[in-house]
Amino acid sequence: MNWLKTIKISDLHQRFGAPKLLIALIVIIALVMIFSYRAGNYYQKHQSRIIAEQGDRLENLYQKNDLAQSQINTLTVELEIEKLANQKAQQSLRSIEDDHFSLKKELAFYEKIMAPEKQANGVIIDEVEVSSTASESHYHIRVVLVQQQKSKRYAKGAIEIAFEGSLLNRPATIKLASLADLKKQQMGFSFQYFQVLESEFTLPKDFIPEKIAISAIMPAGRWQKSERLDEKHPWPDMK
Repeated sequence: MNWLKTIKISDLHQRFGAPKLLIALIVIIALVMIFSYRAGNYYQKHQSRIIAEQGDRLENLYQKNDLAQSQINTLTVELEIEKLANQKAQQSLRSIEDDHFSLKKELAFYEKIMAPEKQANGVIIDEVEVSSTASESHYHIRVVLVQQQKSKRYAKGAIEIAFEGSLLNRPATIKLASLADLKKQQMGFSFQYFQVLESEFTLPKDFIPEKIAISAIMPAGRWQKSERLDEKHPWPDMK
């Protein structure tokens, strides 16, 4: 660009004359203005396109945000409905449990009169359930004890379970403790309302069970007298 420094207006004036020099300057200025205008116009269009694209992206984000907010509102309403339904279900369940307990109280009253041998100190053997497992001759037993009288005192004792049947075509009785290697505390109970006792055991392959003999033994204590409850239940059909 050093060659521009060598150009002088006086030399151009002498060489081309004033009219030609003036026309050349006007043409140069016009070209610069046209170029500047087009460059500015291009830049403006470019900026307008970017602004439009950003506007579209912003509008898309607004739409997604509105959709997400609508989904959140819908889920919130559904959650509140589920909470109300769950509360009603819990209330219904409590009502059913209260009714169930009331019926058991009435049943206990009549059992004391009609069948006193089915309860001891207000405790009954409410459920006895034996179910098979995936292993051959291996079973799961579940016993539910219930105290039918509303009392702040705990029923305490232990249960004994035995299986009556035949072994090699002869009558036989096998105690659960010998099959499951249970400790005393595992068969003990201490409860105010109810307690569930569970265990797994494996019967000898040649043993055919016929009955389940269960005894609830309650020793004498400060708040209970010595009593024993004995029941026999048929072995369930598991075919």
